[in-house]
Amino acid sequence: MDRRAFLRLGMAAATLPALPALPFQAEKSKLKITGVRLVTTRPKRPIPTFTPAPGSWSTSGVEVANPMSIYPQYKATRSLFQPDPGKLGGFTVEITTDKGVKGYGTGGIGGGQIVEQHFTKLLLNEDPFNVERLWDILWRSSMYYGRAGVVINAISGVDMAIWDVIGNALGMPVYKLLGGATKERIPAYCTGNDLEQHREFGFKRLKLAIPHGPADGREGMKKNLELVKRTRDLLGPDGDIMLDCWMSWTERYTIEMAEMVAPYRIYWMEEVLQPHDYAGFGRLNEQIKSTRIATGEHEYTRYGFRQLLEHRSAQIWQPDIHWCGGLTELRRIAALAAAYDIPVIPHTGGTFDCIHFVMATPNAPWAELFMPPPGGPKEVYRRYEEDNQITRGPEGVYARPSDRPGFGWDIEVT
Repeated sequence: MDRRAFLRLGMAAATLPALPALPFQAEKSKLKITGVRLVTTRPKRPIPTFTPAPGSWSTSGVEVANPMSIYPQYKATRSLFQPDPGKLGGFTVEITTDKGVKGYGTGGIGGGQIVEQHFTKLLLNEDPFNVERLWDILWRSSMYYGRAGVVINAISGVDMAIWDVIGNALGMPVYKLLGGATKERIPAYCTGNDLEQHREFGFKRLKLAIPHGPADGREGMKKNLELVKRTRDLLGPDGDIMLDCWMSWTERYTIEMAEMVAPYRIYWMEEVLQPHDYAGFGRLNEQIKSTRIATGEHEYTRYGFRQLLEHRSAQIWQPDIHWCGGLTELRRIAALAAAYDIPVIPHTGGTFDCIHFVMATPNAPWAELFMPPPGGPKEVYRRYEEDNQITRGPEGVYARPSDRPGFGWDIEVT
């Protein structure tokens, strides 16, 4: 991109119109936030527990290429280097109001302490309908030590709980608060390497957790290729295959792998580089023509995604609603993407809360789903279909959000 084109792009991004006010924001809620606390929840109707079938796939129990693969002692599984979820994991926050209306939201790793020790005092006695004001207060008050990572994880969880309060107060599902459905049902793809199970269930779009990266040399590349080939044979010529590389590859490695898998028609290659390498993503996006470059799972706020835009880093953006700043910020990210015809396909977009965003957003075409591993009783998979409102059709599997108020949680606090 030449300098003039870059400057025009930056000026256009800087002058995008603000999102229009939502209809409910003109109403007086007559609510005040009276409580903010971290809670542990469980489903009101627990799903049976079971031991997965031998050899079934999971991101914590099998090798998946990752940034730590260069260190042999951490290579075998992610759990060897990730924090103990019981000590430093994601969190659920409960927001209560003076009229008894409650809301629940989940945020990313380490955000809970920020909510408890900082954000609570900023939220008490505020009107939850002022969702934009509250997001801005949390952002500005933590800017000097935040802007990304743990602090945005904290804002995300609070923001999600506020949207749940609003939906519960008005008796409306969140996707209707956002303007209503843009699709009758949402085409879904499945992530994971239990390929036979996913295909038998009806998925025609499969995303593979790539097991090998540069640390495994040519042999690893051959094994990645074998996995792609097996998936194409299973899907047939018309299904879609995506590759999740989880920040583990290099530019050279990505170019070589793209050439190797090109005959198998890969729909996208995801997060091939470390997330801050905007220029590297931009070079790959310009050079690789056989597939699309996707990234954004580990990006934060509209400001991070503006970097993706200015470097022309990806053809598909993948923010995570629990990490990028919550639903309020995800709407801004999607508006920025829409101005440049960029699809937004959120990481874990089929989760019970994010799927409301996908349903209400024209440039969010697909939802990501994860299946329970094979080997469970029939009740597990029946409930999975029921909870995700699964149907089937020409594009394989489809999902829908709940029509209950808020996000539709059917949970109790333990």
